[in-house]
Amino acid sequence: MFNGQKIQKHRIENRFAVAPMTRVSATDDGKATDEMRSYYQRFAKGGFGIVITEGLYTDSAYSQGYKFQPGLIDASQANSWHNIIEDAHSENTLIVAQLMHAGALSQHNPYIDGSIAPSPVQPKGEQMPFYYGEGPYQVPQEITEQQIEEVISGFANAAVLAKKTGFDGVEIHGANGYLLDQFLTHYTNQRQDSYGGITQNRLRIHTEIIKRIRASVGEDFIVGIRLSQAKVNDTAYKWDGEQEACEVFTHLDALAIDYFHLTEPNALDGAFEGSLPLFQLAKKHTNKPVMINGELGHKSGAEKAIELGADFVAIGKVALSNPDFVSLIRNGQPLKAFSFDLLMPIANIDNQLRYEAKLASQVD
Repeated sequence: MFNGQKIQKHRIENRFAVAPMTRVSATDDGKATDEMRSYYQRFAKGGFGIVITEGLYTDSAYSQGYKFQPGLIDASQANSWHNIIEDAHSENTLIVAQLMHAGALSQHNPYIDGSIAPSPVQPKGEQMPFYYGEGPYQVPQEITEQQIEEVISGFANAAVLAKKTGFDGVEIHGANGYLLDQFLTHYTNQRQDSYGGITQNRLRIHTEIIKRIRASVGEDFIVGIRLSQAKVNDTAYKWDGEQEACEVFTHLDALAIDYFHLTEPNALDGAFEGSLPLFQLAKKHTNKPVMINGELGHKSGAEKAIELGADFVAIGKVALSNPDFVSLIRNGQPLKAFSFDLLMPIANIDNQLRYEAKLASQVD
């Protein structure tokens, strides 16, 4: 777990990453704040080899999903990350910008009214109140081919900004029910054109984004992709068995992707009834590094994941209560229990700091 590993030409100090977590703590206009700087700095100082940012929206049209979400659409937003990047690099930690388009799951967007998705299918469930959401999701408009081109350009432009600003790479958010996952998912993609139907078509937008980003940033910049079966609004969803998993991984592996990041409710569980975990299915179809996330925030789980073939382990909520997670397990020290009070009523950094101060006062 603590030996070095490579992604592309970049050497990472250990096998641990901070998973991307929405913190709704940016300015109104999508810039990173000093509070966010302190938040990310804790992970770098705590020994994580990689920090993946929360999802950054990629255009001034439909991509933003949440109030106080950071963006990466212009120089002012990009430059607001400069100190955060320098802090990470000073600790020999790689920092990767996650690029995200919310699609139908948008809860707040000051740039434009409405939302877009592959098909006009109302998302399941209700908006997430801890991200300032309320009530059912709106029915999205069906995205046009011109709008698809704008989405692709937004991802590529954001990747260029990320590279210019000093990020070590970008992670394309293709998971958790957001726009790219909506294209891959059968019931949210009912299109009859070249973006719907067979798996290859439902991955067409992923393909075009990956190709455009790679052409824009060159070969020496990390480009990863995050995938999942479950969604924030539909945790029970599964792909169509091992055959579809094979098609997804084989198709994407042929593109200029540097790593796969797979998130599951429990990363070590079988992906389907009687099957291997999703990451082990992925390893059958790629020689590229595979990072996994899902209930691995303890030493035994992380050890098991590496033993079974995962290249990296991404820690989410347990890292909130233990930003020094890597240092603690390296030294055999106990971890603090995670409490959802860290994320309630709003999952922002202010609320986390109030909760931590309350705990500290109780100890005193």
